[in-house]
Amino acid sequence: MKKAIMETSMGTISLELDEEKAPATVENFCRYASEGFYDGTIFHRVIDTFMIQGGGFTKEMNQKDTYEPIRIESMNGLKNLRGTIAMARTMIPDSATSQFFINLVDNDFLDFTAPTAQGYGYAVFGRVTDGMEVVDRIAKVRTGFSGPHQNVPEVPVVIKKVTMLDA
Repeated sequence: MKKAIMETSMGTISLELDEEKAPATVENFCRYASEGFYDGTIFHRVIDTFMIQGGGFTKEMNQKDTYEPIRIESMNGLKNLRGTIAMARTMIPDSATSQFFINLVDNDFLDFTAPTAQGYGYAVFGRVTDGMEVVDRIAKVRTGFSGPHQNVPEVPVVIKKVTMLDA
């Protein structure tokens, strides 16, 4: 298991990443983290009782350029349970790049059910091991619209740095 520390403007979140069950997804996340990509990005989509999403936008709501999308690994047996981290994507299964989300509740409707566009779900690749109270605090911030985006925190919740730890 790889470990990462996510320092945010609201506190620190410790993550354990499952490279055995989601090798390409963990490698992708580690690449972005190691290159400092996440530094200064925000949690741009916060929906209490669902999830907090980040890793792709600056405080000004400018989307950052990313590497090519990765192949989806949602059929790895990991479930979208409270405290797990998963890759965000578009309606296209193999479209995840840098954005991720942390589940606030058990979201079984996001789990893999079949190899179809609808059934692929979202690839879980790790879990919060410490700092879930920080995640819960982020979930409670006031949100609104920012241009075409909704559920955006009124006061930016900044990801200051994501540090990979030697395991």
